[in-house]
Amino acid sequence: MASKKLFCFGLGFSALALARRLTSEGYVIAGTARTAEKVARLKAQDIEAHLFGPDNALDPAALKGTTHLLASVPPDDQGDPVVGALGHELRRLSLHWAGYLSTTGVYGDRGGDEVDEASPLTPTTTRGQRRLAAEEQWQALKLPLHIFRLAGIYGPGRNQLETMRAGTAKRIVKAGQVFSRIHVDDIAQVLAASIAHPNVGAAYNVCDNEPAPPQDVVAFAARLLGMTPPPEIAFEDADLSPMAKSFYSESKRVSNKRIREELGVTLLYPTYREGLRALLAQ
Repeated sequence: MASKKLFCFGLGFSALALARRLTSEGYVIAGTARTAEKVARLKAQDIEAHLFGPDNALDPAALKGTTHLLASVPPDDQGDPVVGALGHELRRLSLHWAGYLSTTGVYGDRGGDEVDEASPLTPTTTRGQRRLAAEEQWQALKLPLHIFRLAGIYGPGRNQLETMRAGTAKRIVKAGQVFSRIHVDDIAQVLAASIAHPNVGAAYNVCDNEPAPPQDVVAFAARLLGMTPPPEIAFEDADLSPMAKSFYSESKRVSNKRIREELGVTLLYPTYREGLRALLAQ
């Protein structure tokens, strides 16, 4: 059988979860990282890793043999750095599948109303506007592209159990505020399902079944750990960074109907409760 090679621009939290899954299916895994230290760590895991970033160009020869491509490098004020540096080279690949990891931020603020993949794209933050522009840049390459709009990502080492243990968890309350979330293993499951059933041009919301107020998730994590939850703080009184404030500027319920019905995905962690319980057990 012809070899399959997944090349990931940005071998971070989500891309590595997919890489681990596809390694067991016989895929060769390759991709990029921003530091020499990370490249060395990835090479130690039998991953063909390459430096790529503002100060490190990628030799197009690294892409040779790529059959599947995943991009998770965030855009900057110049646009998508991968398309900007290598768009011409990417067009020349014989790809079976390509995926771009975007964000549900492209839908903007909906005041708690539901959005699905057919909803208008009206981002309200600079970050969301950059993501929408990057989606359009990737679409213009005419690859066998699939777009994945991710909700708030959590998983091993990155969750509210960790912030509770570290004493950094905050229970910030803003009336009507809800966020959608997704466990990193469910992201990998959705991507693998798309690779198995490509639908070129499709966009998918990748989130769990229950948008929830952030303070509820902190309180649940505290209960699991047998700890006293931090006191509730009104959003107006919270000392938040501009980045954190921008997250609270948007509230929406994101529908995941398409990943369930079209890709046949049954989430491993349908809500944050199953996800946090499993993380505690691990």
